Amino acid sequence: MAVKVGIINVTGYAGAELARLLHNHPEVEITSITGRSEAGKKLTEVFPHLAEIDLTIEPDLTDSIDFVFSALPHAASAEACAPLARAGVAVVDISADFRIKDPAEYSEWYGGAHPAPDLLPAAVYGLPEIYREQIKSAKLIANPGCYPESALLGLAPAVKAGIIAPDVIIDAKSGISGAGRGLKLNLHLGEAAENVSAYGLDGHRHLPEVVQELASMWPVAEAPTNARPKVTFTPHLVPMTRGILSTCYAPLNGGAALDTATVRHVYEDFYREEPFVRVADTPPSTKQTRGTNHCLVYPTVDSRAQRLVVVSVIDNLVKGAAGQAIQNMNLMLGFPETTALTGLAVYP
Repeated sequence: MAVKVGIINVTGYAGAELARLLHNHPEVEITSITGRSEAGKKLTEVFPHLAEIDLTIEPDLTDSIDFVFSALPHAASAEACAPLARAGVAVVDISADFRIKDPAEYSEWYGGAHPAPDLLPAAVYGLPEIYREQIKSAKLIANPGCYPESALLGLAPAVKAGIIAPDVIIDAKSGISGAGRGLKLNLHLGEAAENVSAYGLDGHRHLPEVVQELASMWPVAEAPTNARPKVTFTPHLVPMTRGILSTCYAPLNGGAALDTATVRHVYEDFYREEPFVRVADTPPSTKQTRGTNHCLVYPTVDSRAQRLVVVSVIDNLVKGAAGQAIQNMNLMLGFPETTALTGLAVYP
């Protein structure tokens, strides 16, 4: 019998991607979808490309559901997820609400008290490449942010191997879909086309998530638990629809004389068994992951500066959101991890 799945807020980009990918999942059936502004409409009226999914958008979940994805904005998502999680329903939250473990830090970055702090200890950060075993037994998953996912997958092998110092720079560039479907002046074609802009220089909301996760994986000898790595994170908006390219920089630990071949071996060994992360032979571009759940990483060493440089590329709506959420669901429900996620990139 198929698992009955509900999608809260199907009308956003991440919600629509969930519906598109889940439609071809052999073990699940989408039985209920919600959307605050489009309630009462057929899904095909809002997204004609999803015409094969014959469902009406409702204000609330209307069926008995086995599994729920929430694609609501922060705060609203926790409010919707909390009663479901407390009732024992398995939930993957795509918002930021359960990513940051410290409710005071959440309040600092998201501008209000956490709606369900009692659930934070039970929430597992949904990055299988680091937390696969914990995800398998979890009932509440905090899907990673798109920027953090790209950066963390780019840095994790070097951090775990202890080959870089805890002083990291992340220069990240995202397509416009990362800002959601809301109408904002800087996202209009006349503003965004032929233009690249930096933002969040005083601190982006994804920064504490990156710092938290890097701190959790850093070898204690290099970064004691009472100290957090220094992270400079600068995001940029680029005039494309999808994709994130992160270039991460960190000094080699203690000036260790490591060359590119040695570092590539560290990365290849770390990701050898991972179905969705590949160490690229050449610097990757965003189109190489467009529409897929893959991450391409390219590590190299700047020998003159004795610094690691690693490029990481994902589709922000798939590996950075909906595809990652389904990968987590597959692990939670005991399905093959790659189910419904094996499509190749759309090119050009």
